[in-house]
Amino acid sequence: MNYTKPNGKRRVVVTGGGMLTALGRDWPSAFAKLQAGKNCIKYMKDWERYTKMNTRLACPYEEELPSFPRKKIRGMGRVALLSLVSTDDALKMAGLLKEDGDVIDELKSGRTGIAYGSCMGSMDAIMDIAEMLQTGDTSKLDSQTYIKAMPQTCACNMSVYYQIRGRVIITDTACTSGSQAVGYAYEAIEDGRADIMIAGGAEELSAPDGAIFDTLGATSILNKTPELTPKPFDKDRDGLVIGEGSGTLILEDMEHAVKRGAKIYAEVAGFATNSDGTHITNPNPETQAVALEMAIKDAGISSDDIAYVNAHGTATDHGDKSESDAVYKVFNRAVPISTTKSYIGHTLGACGAVEAWLTINMMNEGWFHPNCNLVNVDPECAPLDYIKGEGREMKAEYVMSNNFAFGGVNTSLIFKKFEQ
Repeated sequence: MNYTKPNGKRRVVVTGGGMLTALGRDWPSAFAKLQAGKNCIKYMKDWERYTKMNTRLACPYEEELPSFPRKKIRGMGRVALLSLVSTDDALKMAGLLKEDGDVIDELKSGRTGIAYGSCMGSMDAIMDIAEMLQTGDTSKLDSQTYIKAMPQTCACNMSVYYQIRGRVIITDTACTSGSQAVGYAYEAIEDGRADIMIAGGAEELSAPDGAIFDTLGATSILNKTPELTPKPFDKDRDGLVIGEGSGTLILEDMEHAVKRGAKIYAEVAGFATNSDGTHITNPNPETQAVALEMAIKDAGISSDDIAYVNAHGTATDHGDKSESDAVYKVFNRAVPISTTKSYIGHTLGACGAVEAWLTINMMNEGWFHPNCNLVNVDPECAPLDYIKGEGREMKAEYVMSNNFAFGGVNTSLIFKKFEQ
């Protein structure tokens, strides 16, 4: 087996994954819900108090979180706890935790690192800081307040929890936080700077997230019919829905993984990221296309080799048009495409990692989920093969997962099916 690429860099594989969204905590649960063809969007009655906010829709994770040793999670707000759950699941899948839950010595060797991100820290801690500024009362602040509120809370808390002594990469780049984390982890391993990387993103649900997009006129307001929204790429789409969750991938040097007998779920074939440099919130299809082209070049393949694209697909007016134009410019054909956000909403910092893990599993399953709620494709969107109906059974050797963020940040990940 060749463990290096033609350019001499190391090949990188995925040896574990974990996710936590309204679809569930594992692939079988998610697969069943995706096949059912129904989304998980809820009407948020608690949001009725925000009288000037139009949307009342979101996609929370409603199951109880598992328990962890209290002393080890003192500095974790909800967002960090969400990241811990998916990471613990991923490490177990990769065979990197002992039966008692302790980490194997290799995670503490300095050759294992972590790349993780979110849009922000835990909202409860941020509110306690804000209350101090408003009232002058510091009684709600304690030694852990900042640790819970800081944007690097997921990565740093987990590095301590698992005794990670390699590099820590913080990717707080809004909706590309998770995908950039996976991409930068991949680059760290292929360049020989790490053997194993924990990579992903997380986001806790908060009303301010909904309000931020609401002020931009970007949220769905179909409050009476949550099951019918969001509807990406549909001519009647009316905006995005905020979701909650976390996703973690365990990336590993291929030779290292094979020698320790790890199960390999996919190879990370290519990655690219760039920035628009034109507008802080409006996407640019030209630079989005460049990101996709760079990822394809990094993978050493042609766009014709890619069988499926998992779209960012926010269901916003300009966002869907821009993305579809970028994809069509690169592929110049009706490539099969669908977006997971039509089921669980926009999980912000988590979406890149969650969608990457689901895309890998769909590739291995030989089945790709349809676009939920897509009835009439917007004629202003590029002529792609928007998967509808009951999904699509097909073999795929290469798949692509794309994400785009405020700030004009663009990412593209390409995964290759791995034959054991």
